[in-house]
Amino acid sequence: MKKCTTCGRTFDDEANFCTRDGTRLVERVSRARTPAPGLETAVNLAGQTLQNRYAIEEKIGEGGMSFVYRATDKARGERCAIKVLSAALSKDENAMARLKREASMGMRLVHPNICHIMRLGETDDGLVFVVMPYLEGEILSDRTNRMRQIPLAQAVPIVRDVAVGLDVAHDLAIIHRDLKPENVMVCGAADGSEHAVVLDFGLAKERRAGAELEKLTATGIILGTPEFMSPEQLRGQVLDRRSDLYSLALMTYEMLTGKLPFEGNTQQEIMMARLRGDPIPLDTMRPDLRFPDGVERVLRTGLSRNREERYQTTMQFAEELALAAGVGPLGGNSGNGDSAATDGLLGKLFGH
Repeated sequence: MKKCTTCGRTFDDEANFCTRDGTRLVERVSRARTPAPGLETAVNLAGQTLQNRYAIEEKIGEGGMSFVYRATDKARGERCAIKVLSAALSKDENAMARLKREASMGMRLVHPNICHIMRLGETDDGLVFVVMPYLEGEILSDRTNRMRQIPLAQAVPIVRDVAVGLDVAHDLAIIHRDLKPENVMVCGAADGSEHAVVLDFGLAKERRAGAELEKLTATGIILGTPEFMSPEQLRGQVLDRRSDLYSLALMTYEMLTGKLPFEGNTQQEIMMARLRGDPIPLDTMRPDLRFPDGVERVLRTGLSRNREERYQTTMQFAEELALAAGVGPLGGNSGNGDSAATDGLLGKLFGH
């Protein structure tokens, strides 16, 4: 079951939004999952060592065709996250071709605001696994649900960090494609500062990818999240950096209001509203809150149905938001991120 954190109503698992107030639903209770066929050998690797290097400690997340473990890299003396794919998926040539392509992209995305792929490996019995940093922090969706809405002064640095990470990927011709609050973690540092890290570039694809690579999406690895997709992604069009920018603008609206800017009784109605309608103004959605006039303008530009009318880069969007909020220019680099961003806990990495 899922629950609305605003009014408390419960819905079945297929629902994503509250039909009364439009709040995005959260799972009411944790549910045990039945492993997909061919996944059994990856169910419990705790206590084992992969390739005489990665000492598996405990399972920290799971998906339909994979499990994620916390581990220690004995060669480096550091903790890491290990995503182990199912045996069935490991034997799928198309899926593996896609994964290897993703891994080669992910290894280029080394940046404090990105959780990157460090290594692609294979166990003795043929299970393929991905090694990634182990981050400690709070998933952005959990923070928004906990706080009901994030104040503008706190949201601006998060938007900045996400924009910086995406900008690095975009400069490498890599589009995330599935940017959403569940794929952003807010990590803390010893000095009390925070920085945001973009997760799950495993759904990313290169802008220059050809038709043959597009066919690999049929494996089920490449999926998007409808409530945060850009209009062009909903239409199945070719994507560029402005699609991720749209998703970032949607996330920003949700952070500031606790709700998404398009309403409908079903997911299909909400998607149609995004394709045909305009976002609900901030003061209409949350008349109890007050925002500087320029914030509404920035969000509407970022959420334009026509990508030619949006800001053209994520950094431009973040800078305009900061100016509208009275923060001033952000500059080209994150002020919060540092190398420590790649050394902590990613308790929910690929676990949703």
